[in-house]
Amino acid sequence: MDMFFLSNVPEGPLRSGLVVIVSAFVALVLAVITHRALIAVLRRLARKRPFTTNLTVLTFNASRSCMILLAIRLVLAGAPEETPFLTQISYVTTVGLIACLTWFAMSCIEAVATTVIQLNPSDVQDNLKARRVLTQTRVLARSAHFIAGLLGLAFVLLTLPGARQFGASLLASAGVAGLVAGIAARPVLGNFIAGLQIAFSQPIRIDDVLIVQGEWGRVEEITGTFVVVKIWDERRLIVPLQWFVENPFENWTHSSSTILGTVFLWLDFSVPIAPLRQEFERICTSSELWDKRVCGLQVTDTNERAVQLRFLVSAQDSGRAFDLRCLIREGMITFIAENYAHALPRLRSSIDLSEDPQQMLQQLHTQDGTSPKEPNSPAVFT
Repeated sequence: MDMFFLSNVPEGPLRSGLVVIVSAFVALVLAVITHRALIAVLRRLARKRPFTTNLTVLTFNASRSCMILLAIRLVLAGAPEETPFLTQISYVTTVGLIACLTWFAMSCIEAVATTVIQLNPSDVQDNLKARRVLTQTRVLARSAHFIAGLLGLAFVLLTLPGARQFGASLLASAGVAGLVAGIAARPVLGNFIAGLQIAFSQPIRIDDVLIVQGEWGRVEEITGTFVVVKIWDERRLIVPLQWFVENPFENWTHSSSTILGTVFLWLDFSVPIAPLRQEFERICTSSELWDKRVCGLQVTDTNERAVQLRFLVSAQDSGRAFDLRCLIREGMITFIAENYAHALPRLRSSIDLSEDPQQMLQQLHTQDGTSPKEPNSPAVFT
């Protein structure tokens, strides 16, 4: 590692330090040039391969840092022992190299996840399979990131002086401290395991429609610890992953996005059912929201005052079903009000003309607590 322009510098730590600095700079330049050449070759060979393309883009900075630190580490390995601060610089370089390798591994995981998501677009009409793959990919990628980071931290600790003694002391005092640490880490580990369960069993997926805590919303994001549910009024409901494993909830798009919607109306007994059925079918057929599967009108209940009609329709998804229900409710109320106003709910009462009017008046005032008046007496206003 001798340099001709350092021939006038006397032998010693100063000369060794200068030689190491110049060698490290040369190694850094060669590493950057080699890295760019390799990336250019890979991009040329993988023009139409999405994984290799994403890999070269997402791992560019991480792979370059790894090559630079590896080249510097090789220079330090061949440096004379009298080089100043050689041990400290070697430790820092080794820790940096491990950190960059961890970064590179995480970038590779992200490249795989990005490629899988690109190959399974979720912006199509029938996106059930794509949403399943998207959910598994995101949850597993976050779990892999966590494991890679944990392994990187473990290797960093192993390179530091005294790390083994520290680990041995932790194992020796694992009694109460271990129990406390286990209890404290239970939510984190529980959510991590719940994330793996959700990734494989998939009770929920990205863009699923859920009813959680009485709120209607869509799954916007699944992180390593919680799920973000976007409620219909654009609020966000944050729910821990473990909650979905331990509690029941409604998933309206678990196997299919198609759904049935109902509209209930209470009408008078005199309402004609056949014209209402014809108008209901006309509204469905004239609307693009109806998926042409189910369109039925039934009398589902009665009481002492009215009958209950149920208008049952189907739609491609819950959003269209809600809009279609509102359209049917508006259209049927308008049709009934214009053509069968007498069929709207009414409160019936009857008067028996055979009874004495004076006696009837007495009974009415007795019921409402007022004093009776003569039939021909003038009314008093206050």
